[in-house]
Amino acid sequence: MLVPTPLGDARITRFPAVGTCRAVLMLGHGAGGGIEAPDLQALAVALPASGFEVALVEQPWRVAGKRLAPAPKTLDVGWRAVMEWWRSHPSTDLPDAGRVPVIVGGRSAGARVACRTGLDTGARAVLALAFPLHPPGKPEKSRIDELLGSGLPTLVVQGAVDPFGTPAEYPPLPPTHHLVALPAGGHEFAVRKSQTPVLEDITRAVAEWLGSLA
Repeated sequence: MLVPTPLGDARITRFPAVGTCRAVLMLGHGAGGGIEAPDLQALAVALPASGFEVALVEQPWRVAGKRLAPAPKTLDVGWRAVMEWWRSHPSTDLPDAGRVPVIVGGRSAGARVACRTGLDTGARAVLALAFPLHPPGKPEKSRIDELLGSGLPTLVVQGAVDPFGTPAEYPPLPPTHHLVALPAGGHEFAVRKSQTPVLEDITRAVAEWLGSLA
């Protein structure tokens, strides 16, 4: 479904929960790709059976066919508009209206957006997949304040060799935040042929975390 925003239309692709909806997980994509990312698709396939709807959100720049993402503040504008639309939409087919918790998140740049806007948009918690802790090769330019400033329960899922920040680079996190350190995987959670894929680890960890919230 297309959603109007000040920046053009965004798009939501829904994967409804099976049976009673326990919560809605709204996920944004990164700055270099879309909702076809393997981790986002894996969650969309796995979580509905446990009662969680997954809504994959494409930012207006992706819907318009552009290749480069705009500045972070512009991404926030598009995301806030989508959240406002979701909250206010009159359709009874949408499992919200204040009755069902909404968890926001995304991968990479989408995770940053969720951390910056989650509290203000009424989200219950934040899921940060492959959070870009710093630009590759520039650990001094840390973005940890965005993550710590989410103001909400936050799950971080990080690949073992992510050039944007490995699990070992994270400082101690507050009780509201939990870090899942995967045994392998880069920024896209891809692994070597000799390594076991980590997508099942991701879906299992996210499902358990969501179950503790809903």
